[in-house]
Amino acid sequence: MTAEPQWFDDLLPGYSCHEIPLGDQPTVLGEPEDVVPVATLVRRESALPSRRAVLYVHGWNDYFFQTHLGDFWAGQGYDFYAVDLRRYGRSWRRGQLGGYVADLGEYDAELSACVAEIRAEHDQVLLMGHSTGGLVSSIWAADHPGEVDGVLLNSPWLDLQATAMVRALGRPVVDALGSRAPTTVLRLSDSGFYARTLHRSLGGEWDYDLAMKSSPSQPIRAGWLRAVLQGHQRVAAGLDIDVPVLVMASARTNFAKKWSEEMRGADTVLDVEQIAHRAIHLGRCVTVVRIDGGLHDLVLSAEPVRRTVFAEMARWLRGYASWY
Repeated sequence: MTAEPQWFDDLLPGYSCHEIPLGDQPTVLGEPEDVVPVATLVRRESALPSRRAVLYVHGWNDYFFQTHLGDFWAGQGYDFYAVDLRRYGRSWRRGQLGGYVADLGEYDAELSACVAEIRAEHDQVLLMGHSTGGLVSSIWAADHPGEVDGVLLNSPWLDLQATAMVRALGRPVVDALGSRAPTTVLRLSDSGFYARTLHRSLGGEWDYDLAMKSSPSQPIRAGWLRAVLQGHQRVAAGLDIDVPVLVMASARTNFAKKWSEEMRGADTVLDVEQIAHRAIHLGRCVTVVRIDGGLHDLVLSAEPVRRTVFAEMARWLRGYASWY
């Protein structure tokens, strides 16, 4: 019989967390042999537990800190959970290669463990993912039919051509290098514009931990990028997710090489037209919503914009999740 997890106070007030041991996992060249990968499940404390819950999956160079997202879900009658994936945020350990995996399927371990734990106490479980976490969540939902009751995606990274990073290198180079020398660091520039739209010290609204969500980001490695591109190929071929899917993206992209205040109302990370184009490949029932003035992480947009984001999420819930 599996022991009940022991929850501890989280770094966020009103939240608790516990580690998820990941057991036998692939070794990574350059990491200490005595450091074992873990994931971390975080939950919002609730005075009145619900039979409905949502699990949130962050993106690249990220961790969970968006407490107002937890507040939204609590207001909708859902218990809120988030996972910091292996080698990210709360789950990063000394000597680990930040954010690295060589196959997105490796995340099956933590997502399956999280969903199973949440499902044990809830009748309805939704899965929400942002950016690369949206790609990971989509693939996991497709590979585990019947395990969740709906999928919500916040600016998911669904396509090869979504960023200048991939266009500059090209798929053949990434495939070859990612296969032969997967931990090789790719020397890719980071303008810092996205961080400038977010962090309070740079003129944004949010005061997150710059050690866990850094600017510039963690080094991007060839094996990780190869794994992402393989995920994109799966999306292009069609995932056939068996539950309703909500895909949200900004109304416009801004890839300008010079900073402008207009970037505070656009996605400066991904090509939003490619997100919308690829969304229909996710499943049988897909709703696409475009958010005027949205940042890459839509829930971190300016207050009037994120109010619209939450209203659209609530409308989708009424339409597709209200039967539970």
